[in-house]
Amino acid sequence: MKGYFGVGVEGISKSMNAGAIFRTAHAFGASFVFAVAAQYKRQSNGGSDTAKSLGQLPFYGFPSIEEMLLPKNCRMVGVELSDDAIDMPSFRHPSQCAYVLGPERGSLSAQMVEKCDFILKIPTSFCINVSVAAALVMYDRTLSMGRFAERPVRAGGPTEALPVHVSGGPVLRTLKPYRQAPPLGDGFDPEGYNTPLKR
Repeated sequence: MKGYFGVGVEGISKSMNAGAIFRTAHAFGASFVFAVAAQYKRQSNGGSDTAKSLGQLPFYGFPSIEEMLLPKNCRMVGVELSDDAIDMPSFRHPSQCAYVLGPERGSLSAQMVEKCDFILKIPTSFCINVSVAAALVMYDRTLSMGRFAERPVRAGGPTEALPVHVSGGPVLRTLKPYRQAPPLGDGFDPEGYNTPLKR
């Protein structure tokens, strides 16, 4: 897939959830993970992060929203179960983005929502565990932006193999189509254009 993504949490308090999110982010190929105003002990992630993901992924710990920094042109996508959020099955994921989820037993702060370019919701009847929500968002990104064989009409796996990607040949661009003849002034004689000047 082109682009990149990061996954972060605001105000998370349980180390097991943080570790599960970071491990899943590592598995789905995230470029970085982050936490804002976190209240968990990073050293105790080992119970759920058996892949030791923070040894493989850049981790950014921001004490507050004001101190949060993201790459240039990185769009923020908040994940929140709210009435005005975009349903995930209808959402087009940005190629360069950071997903941020709220804390356990809470929601994204109003300040964080204000920073987001989009608010996305998973179409469930009630809130689910934050690490499960993060996994679903990353799965949906992979499903919608990755390259996979088409689903068959009937139950089961694909009946046709994914076609081999073929790169096109080089595209050579010239200025010829854009060049135009210079404007001709009144009285210009194209026949006598190359004749020597008479003195």
